[in-house]
Parts: sequence; structure tokens; C-alpha cells
Amino acid sequence: MNVGLVGFGFGGQVFHAPIIRAVAGLHLTTIVRRNGASDPRYPDVTFVSSVDELLARPIDLVVVVTSNTSHHPIAKQCLLASRHVVVDKPFTTTVAEAEDLVQVAKQKGRVVSVYQERRYTGDFVTVQRVVADGVLGRIVSYEAHFDRFRLELRPGAWREQPLPGSGVWFDLGPHLLDQALLLFGIPEAISADIRIERDGAAVDDAFDVTLRYPRMRATLRGSMLAQPLAPSFALHGAKGSFVKYGLDPQEAALKAGRTPDEPDWDVEPAELYGQLTSPEGTRTIPTVPSSFVRYYENIRDAILGKAPPAVTPESALQVMQGLELAVTSSRERRVVPWA
Repeated sequence: MNVGLVGFGFGGQVFHAPIIRAVAGLHLTTIVRRNGASDPRYPDVTFVSSVDELLARPIDLVVVVTSNTSHHPIAKQCLLASRHVVVDKPFTTTVAEAEDLVQVAKQKGRVVSVYQERRYTGDFVTVQRVVADGVLGRIVSYEAHFDRFRLELRPGAWREQPLPGSGVWFDLGPHLLDQALLLFGIPEAISADIRIERDGAAVDDAFDVTLRYPRMRATLRGSMLAQPLAPSFALHGAKGSFVKYGLDPQEAALKAGRTPDEPDWDVEPAELYGQLTSPEGTRTIPTVPSSFVRYYENIRDAILGKAPPAVTPESALQVMQGLELAVTSSRERRVVPWA
């Protein structure tokens, strides 16, 4: 299956190209790069400078990893050209744009999905298992942190410019929202504090968002001024608590140039395993191995009709709804029902 990648910045180089190449049955043949320059790491890949050039080639799946404001027009162009499409998160900048892409994909009979690779981190898969096993009893509190200790501004970066879909909430929020919705479903309401903390910043760089369920709260937190020292996940239930520190090692491994086809490429040290505490005491829960590769394996199988897509258009729309509702809640300083 021939794959074309649109965008070869940090996201394309680190989170997509090496993962796609590690999946049996996917062949990364073409990359759209603004200057069209080739890369010695990919001697077997053709580099082009436009989406039109990409779509003139025999491509089955297009992966869009460009600035957020361009997700909708590029993805729509590719869907209308009868290509399957994966869009890096956030899916789009508005619910209306997202609904448009889902409708076009349905009309053309093509798969459209969002790259929610954080479903396939070992820590989150471990959390899923702990919740499913019922060892915590009824969950009353869930907290997820995704902090970036990045004090300096990057005024030239599009993510830090006052554009639709910019800011840390639309950057990291889609991961945390997707995970929470996968675990607990749609909440009754949402309350949010999305704010600017760094001097001179033009877009939000911190958030505290709470999903309100009948007898539970799911709190999602992120900041560019916080060292990632808080638990990445903390769950408290009627029978016990589970706390997990540390970020999944896949991102660091990819940044260091390691690839999923290397043995033990992303092994997590045992000291970062989660701790489950109950009236019987505290015990260590080893992290369940996972891999970003599984996302693209599922996309391959969905296109071939062998499996349903894991990240469905419906789930993509739900995350977009949560992103927008949180912005409304923060702006109006009120609890907003999840309509």
C-alpha cells in the first residue's frame, strides 16, 4: 500500500515517517516538502513540493502533518481525489470542518482518521487494563498530566502564533481528551481554565480541564512552565488508587533517532512502573508494552477491510467537540453541558 506524507517538519520526521516505515504492508513512497529537497535518510522516497504532485502519483493513503489551519483543505483535497487519509491531531480547527471531512470520506467510501498515537503508549494501555480489571472499584477521580518544560517562546513557530487551532490546548489536549473519552465515555459537562502563563506569549500555554461525570471527575492538565514531575496518570477508586509517573519512552526514542524495528528500542525503566495501593498494601504494576506502530497497523487493516478503524470518525468528532466546549467554558467562565 503506497503512502504519501504531506509535511516533513518535526512531526513528519519524528512521529510519522519512521513509524510508517516500520509497518509491514505500508510503503512510504512520496513526501511533500515545501522546498522539495530530498533527505539522505530516505533514499528510496520521492520528494515533491506540492500536494498536486503527490496526488498525480499512485498513492493509496495520504498522511497530513502540516500546520493546523491547513488540515481541513489538504485532507479534503485528498479525500476528493479518492485517497484514504490520516490527519495529525488536532483533526481540524473547528467541529464544522471536522464534520465536513467525515461527510466527504463517507461519500467517497474512504477511511479518514486522526493520528491518536497516545492510545498506544504503554502507560495508557496499562491504565486501560487497570480500569478494566476493576481492581480500583468504582473510579471517582482520574487525573492526566501532559507537561512540557519549555520556558522560552518560539515566536516563529506557527503553534505559538494567534491562529485558529494554535496553543497548547489544541496541541496536547486532543491526546488527553481522546484517552479520557475512551476510558469513560461522553461526560455530562465540561469546565475549563485555558490560559497564558509565559510572559509575552500570544496563545494559551496552560490548561486545567475537568470532564464532569455523574459520580466522577476526569481532570486533564498541561503547562509549558511545569516540569513533568507530577504523575502522568492518577486514578482513585472505591477500592484503591493507581499512580503512574514518567512519560512514555517512545517519543524520546524517536527524537534520538531510534526506530521501532530496533530491539528494546523504547524499554521503560522499572522504577517508572505504576503503583497500585489498596487496603492490602502497595504493589508494582509493570507497564504493558505497546507501540505507535499499532496505530498504522490498524489503519492498514481498516483500508483492507480486515478490521474496523480504532480511531473512528465519530471519536474524532467527539474530541473536536470537547476542544471547542472547553474553549467556550474557559472564555465564559462557566460549566458547559456536553450537548
